[in-house]
Amino acid sequence: MNLIYFLIIGGVAGWLAGLIMKGRGFGVLANIGIGIVGSFIGGFLFGLLQLSAQGAVGRLVTATVGAVLLLAIVNKIKKG
Repeated sequence: MNLIYFLIIGGVAGWLAGLIMKGRGFGVLANIGIGIVGSFIGGFLFGLLQLSAQGAVGRLVTATVGAVLLLAIVNKIKKG
């Protein structure tokens, strides 16, 4: 059940990051991938800032922040 929960959070976080950064999602699999990588980035970043996210909403916020940061870096590299 945890894997399904992790994939759902990752998919929603990736979709939200796609909306925030580009105005649309990238497809289900890409959204999940972006959200999963974003959750690691967000968790690392929140840890550095000594912030804690609790519950489903906190995990979603953490993953979305990380996914937005990931997309911003990718967009910067593409333009450069």
